[in-house]
Formats: sequence, C-alpha cells, structure tokens
Amino acid sequence: MSIFHAIVLGLIQGLTEFLPISSSGHLILAPWLFGWNDFSNIETQRAFDTALHLGTLVAVLFYLRADLVPYVREGIKLVAAPKKANKTIGRRAWMFVLSAVPAGIAGALAENWITEKLGTPALIAISLMVFGVVLVWADRQTGTRDLDSFSTRDALLIGAAQVLALNPGTSRSGITITAARKFGFSRDAAARVSFLMSVPVIGGAVLLKLTKLASDGIPDGLIIPMIVGIVSAGISGWIAMWGMIRLLRSRSFTPFVMYRFVAGIAVLALLSTSFR
Repeated sequence: MSIFHAIVLGLIQGLTEFLPISSSGHLILAPWLFGWNDFSNIETQRAFDTALHLGTLVAVLFYLRADLVPYVREGIKLVAAPKKANKTIGRRAWMFVLSAVPAGIAGALAENWITEKLGTPALIAISLMVFGVVLVWADRQTGTRDLDSFSTRDALLIGAAQVLALNPGTSRSGITITAARKFGFSRDAAARVSFLMSVPVIGGAVLLKLTKLASDGIPDGLIIPMIVGIVSAGISGWIAMWGMIRLLRSRSFTPFVMYRFVAGIAVLALLSTSFR
C-alpha cells in the first residue's frame, strides 16, 4: 500500500467519521472511484481499518478530554466508591457505555454478513440520500435539550438507532444526530451526544480488532501505512469535530444533506455509464 493512499484514506476516515456523511461508505467508494486495489485479502483490509479507527479514537479522546475526564473518574467512583461519586455524572457516563451495546451486539453477530451483502456502490448511494432525507426531517424539529438531560431512555433508543450505521452509507454520526434531534436535543447538543457515543463504540471495536491483530500479526509491508493512517485520521478527525461544532452555532445540517444527495446522485450516474 502506498503512503499516498494511506494519507488519503486516513483523511477520509477522520473527516467522515464525525461528519454525518458515512465513513464506511466513503472508504468503500474512494477505492472504487480511483480504481485502487491495496488489499490482497480481507485480513489486510481489516488490519488497516483498525489503524484508521485507532486514529479517530485518539482524535475524539483528545477533543472531548474535558468531558471525558470527569465521566471516567465519576463512572469508576460510582462502582468502586459510590458514596464519594458525583452520581449524576457517574450515571451519565455509564449511560454512554450502555448506548454502545446494541451496535456492539449487532456488529459482532452480523459482521461477515454485512461485509458480504452490504456496501455496494449502489446501496451506499441510495443510503446516503435516504438517510439524508431522514436527517433533514429530524433537523426541522425544535430542540432545546442539552447534554445534562441525556437519560437512560435516550441511551437505549439512540443506541438502537446506531445499529443502522452498520450499513455503509447510513453514517454513525448522522443517525445518532438524527435520533438526538428527533428526541429534542439542540443541534450543538446532538453533535456532542454523537461524539460521546462514539467513544465506547469505536473504543470497543478497536480493542477487539487490536486483540485479533496481536494474535494474527501485522501483514507484511503494512506497518508504515498503518502509522500514516493513524496520524492522518487522527488529525482530520479532530478538525472535523472542531469544524462541525463551530458550524452548527449558526447553521443547520442542510449542507451535509446536500452533499449526501450530490454524492449519491454522482455515484448512481457513474454506475449508469458502466464506469466501474
């Protein structure tokens, strides 16, 4: 795998993981569009995918460090020393962990089926547009709830919606933001809920993949591209979160929806011409 390809795929992963436009969909579409064939087998592809997700995990941990430190501290205290814990913060921390359970179970049970049956360019294009419509519909709701109002019900329902993101083209951040907006969160709060929910999901996935990678070993010639991918995804992921929060202070999610439609129509147009 070339360093240039590793940089590009890292940038795509970082930017699209946190913007509501589907990272998994774009990571499939980019090699298809450019005719890249960097992975000789599924094990090599999954190893590089692990590196990209590790990069975005580092990005979200760094960006949300001010929120995560008290959540981790009080979450641990709630279990180890309940009388000393801030129960409100501690319980909310465990709610975010709970929100990852539905997607974690579904992903573990259906990973091979998803890889084999989903993720074709046509399905990705359709998913980009369909879930773009759902996002703009939910974004029309008037929302004033903030992060402090996040409840167990929100964790379960938004977490259940997150399962839909296993389909490339849906977008994990997009579907969680959609659900959060539908349940009355403000745009800024919906984005922060999505970012915080990504921590246990990405963290759990990376942990499992690293365990397997440690057992199987890193494929030959992939160490440098993996390091480059981690750095590229980490930097672009931080930029994506910073940029989206600033944008949402004055704008809606409409620009992202417009992009989803343009991308979806472009892919379908290319398919109709037998481009690939």
